[in-house]
Amino acid sequence: MSTDVTAKTPAPAPPGKSGGSAGGGLLQLMLDGLRRNMRQYGMLIALGLIVALFAVWTDGDLLLPRNVSNLVLQNSYILILAIGMMLVIIAGHIDLSVGSLTAFVGAFAAVLTVQHDVPWPVAVVLCLLMGAVAGAVQGFFIAYGGIPSFIVTLAGMLIFRGLTEILLEGRTLGPFPDGLQKMGNGFLPEAGPDTNYHNLTLLLGLALIVFAVLQEVRDRKRQQEFALDVLPRNIFLLKLVAIVSAILVVTMLLASYKGAPIILLILGVLVVGYGYVMRNAVFGRHIYAIGGNLPAAKLSGVRDKKVTFLVFVNMGALAALAGMAIAARLNAASPKAGLSYELEAIASAFIGGASMSGGVGTVLGAIIGGLVLGVLNNGMNLLSVGSDWQQVIKGMALLAAVGFDVWNKRKVGS
Repeated sequence: MSTDVTAKTPAPAPPGKSGGSAGGGLLQLMLDGLRRNMRQYGMLIALGLIVALFAVWTDGDLLLPRNVSNLVLQNSYILILAIGMMLVIIAGHIDLSVGSLTAFVGAFAAVLTVQHDVPWPVAVVLCLLMGAVAGAVQGFFIAYGGIPSFIVTLAGMLIFRGLTEILLEGRTLGPFPDGLQKMGNGFLPEAGPDTNYHNLTLLLGLALIVFAVLQEVRDRKRQQEFALDVLPRNIFLLKLVAIVSAILVVTMLLASYKGAPIILLILGVLVVGYGYVMRNAVFGRHIYAIGGNLPAAKLSGVRDKKVTFLVFVNMGALAALAGMAIAARLNAASPKAGLSYELEAIASAFIGGASMSGGVGTVLGAIIGGLVLGVLNNGMNLLSVGSDWQQVIKGMALLAAVGFDVWNKRKVGS
């Protein structure tokens, strides 16, 4: 008489209830979740470690309210460029002209407002249009002319640098009108009772916490509806606690100084807007499609030339915005402005998780990559590290980030 072997095989127990204690199962779940989301969380963890290390090495000076505010003001233009550069890289291209374009737009703004007394709101609109036109010209040659983006934007880098010299005639031009200066140096006004904190900044921080939590919960529900893998509940709650804590700390630090800088609000709008486009809009999905697999995207009906063209138009407009921000912060336009900004933006995108082959990356990742470079710069300046060693350290950080990307892809492939 035969026996039923399968009946004697014990059914697998739920995670955390077999093969060890519940704590061991939870730890294994955390490790598995971290492995699956290594690209997303790796640099965020690295940013936290870098902040903690420099906070200790500088005896807390890194996290002083004044320094945190300066950190935002000093890196806002790189973060703006990093958003646009992330889209360009996701689409499988590169843009070497953004540094020169920021200088050219800053010079154009100075000529309009200082020499010709154009009202600054009109000048802002004209400068954004100028940046978009510059991006459109380059995008046309890349998308419809079939010329590699490296060559087109390299030519653009030389052209815009030369045009900057022509506009400024080799001199520094300023100062800017007060309204335009506030774009780079201004803060939200005081409002409400005296609480020893900046009340508007506290309200904005509270609103951001509510928005971030609701967005995370919404994304989790959508993933569950489509039967996608989600983080275990305990790890998800831990993630929410970390997000709320980070926003709360930054809010309190800014509110205890002068409040939130105006450029931070502009940057926040860009992050939310572009994040939504890349996650939910058809245009964002098409960018990922042409960068991930161009032949398949064409067969699916994606108008790759139009998408590429619009990506460079967008990059030009963001470069114009960054150019006005840095010119307003310096309160003058200089022929030497924008040097190496394109390299900082490209490094921010790659450190933030972009792939050399295209098709991979997020807007939030670009911001995290830019903050990594910003904290490195600021922390090393506080420690009086020489500019020579600063370049070496930033180069090593970029190499490590790209090397991690290659290693991660090989591991996933295997």
